[in-house]
Amino acid sequence: MKILVTPRSFVSASDKPMKLLTEKGYEIQSNDTGRPYKKEEMLNLVSDIDGIIIGIDELSAEIIEKANKLKVISKYGTGLDNIDINMATKKKITVTNTPAANVDAVADLTFGFILSLARRIPEADRKTKNGEWEKIIGKSVWEKTLGIIGLGKIGRQIVRRAQGFKMNILVYDIVKDEKFAQNYDIKYVNLKEILHKSDYITIHIPLNDATRHMIDHKELELVKEDAFLINTSRGGIINEEALYNALKDKKLRGAALDVYVNEPPGKSLLMELDNIIMTPHIGAYTEEAIENMGIQAAQNLIDVLEGREPQNRVN
Repeated sequence: MKILVTPRSFVSASDKPMKLLTEKGYEIQSNDTGRPYKKEEMLNLVSDIDGIIIGIDELSAEIIEKANKLKVISKYGTGLDNIDINMATKKKITVTNTPAANVDAVADLTFGFILSLARRIPEADRKTKNGEWEKIIGKSVWEKTLGIIGLGKIGRQIVRRAQGFKMNILVYDIVKDEKFAQNYDIKYVNLKEILHKSDYITIHIPLNDATRHMIDHKELELVKEDAFLINTSRGGIINEEALYNALKDKKLRGAALDVYVNEPPGKSLLMELDNIIMTPHIGAYTEEAIENMGIQAAQNLIDVLEGREPQNRVN
């Protein structure tokens, strides 16, 4: 069996995921380019591959169609927007992911963003290192209103963290879990109410046709000028041009992004602004999460190749 492993961090925190593969005698081809594979490279690589552990590299219909031996696509992570699921299904290729592996890591980063925006920590750090001694006035998080868009695994962990700050929690989701809402004293509302009432708004939904540009010019007009917007989910859910205008015109106090339409974001206009925190898609990157994702991705692949039902099938 020949296995392609594209995520560059697959063995960065632990050798356990790779050992699971090598113990099976698989021939492993790893990505040593220091970047995601380009489309042309993937087209050249997939023709004789039996299984792929994929990161954010493109697996379009064109690429999958050329993968004539491929039996399993194991996503190292949760988001599937870089994989053409329909083509994989058409070719009877099993697709899996690791939805629980990085939940706490992303939730921690999200709450780190909330605190960093509120207390202007990056700005204070820069100024102090530049020799300035300025009393920078921030905002409180204690007992403020938090709006959560998407109450999946990560959204629920945000709720648990927010309770420690006695936050008033509003949630927008098309599927409602009333028992969870009662247990954690949260309130389901529509998207308009989330945007209008929240001091902090955080996004935890997948990117698809229904959610692309869910936060656009019209939605940002509803947000309080004193509010903060956070996205650790997927780029494209927020219209970056609309966000830039809202931040530039002070119609939104601040934002924090870990994800972008283009990754890396190149010369994005957002980089010109002082009221935004930008990180390089590090939400899943803790030592614990990387090891968990690697082990789960490897085990999903092995299960499919050995004829067992994988734990996290998505098609």
